[in-house]
Amino acid sequence: MGSDATFSLRRPTGFRQSLSAALAGLGMAATVGGALLFQHVGGYIPCALCLEQRTPHYIGIPVALAAFVLARLRASPVLVRSALLIVGLLMLWSTGLGLYHAGVEWGFWPGPADCGAVGGIDLSGDLLQSLDALRPPSCTEAALRILGLSLAGWNAILSALLAAIALRGAFARGDRFETK
Repeated sequence: MGSDATFSLRRPTGFRQSLSAALAGLGMAATVGGALLFQHVGGYIPCALCLEQRTPHYIGIPVALAAFVLARLRASPVLVRSALLIVGLLMLWSTGLGLYHAGVEWGFWPGPADCGAVGGIDLSGDLLQSLDALRPPSCTEAALRILGLSLAGWNAILSALLAAIALRGAFARGDRFETK
């Protein structure tokens, strides 16, 4: 009924799934960690689209961690492969968000009309003066470009790579020496 090339969630899992889950989880954590460093250390206030791009990572990190633990404990292959599949789909979502935001920055298409983020407000002084001084960043202007790409562009590239890693783990054999 099924050949060796047929994908099945029930195929045994092993080292490849553990490695894929670990790499995807660490990659997502590094991506979000870098964004948070740029925000809190570098002083780059994220726009609304920047913040939205983090959501798939925030969801994906614990799912990847669960996939890793499940793979290491030799849990049901359906659970391990499903978790990796979810991580892959989340990273494809993040890739789409990054491409959309980069396209808005390059002027390929319009961004959302309400694009602005609320930054931190200093409540120790005059609240009204603090509100007047706050200017939310626009989604149409890249705050920083590295090697010609904005942070949204880099997020798209990293998310696509992480999606490939997670999906490869979801569809790959468990071990390289597996005969079935």
